[in-house]
Amino acid sequence: MNTIGPFRHSAIQLLGQPARPSGQRGFAGRIVQVLSSLAKWIDHLLERRRGRLALLEMTDDQLKDIGISRCDAHREGIKPLWE
Repeated sequence: MNTIGPFRHSAIQLLGQPARPSGQRGFAGRIVQVLSSLAKWIDHLLERRRGRLALLEMTDDQLKDIGISRCDAHREGIKPLWE
């Protein structure tokens, strides 16, 4: 007696589209990856900006403790977000 094996077809295969090899993403997966990468990059820029603003708020004694002059702190603090 022959038995029917378990179905191993995904919904994509049933619609006539071949399944993707492991590790490949579809369009929606790629969009999610790009948006996630963009969000991480923006978060990195904002974190750097917060650090620069913190330098501008430090007292001379605090700057001396970390080995930065007031002039260096000011120069770093006024840099644009993308630098």
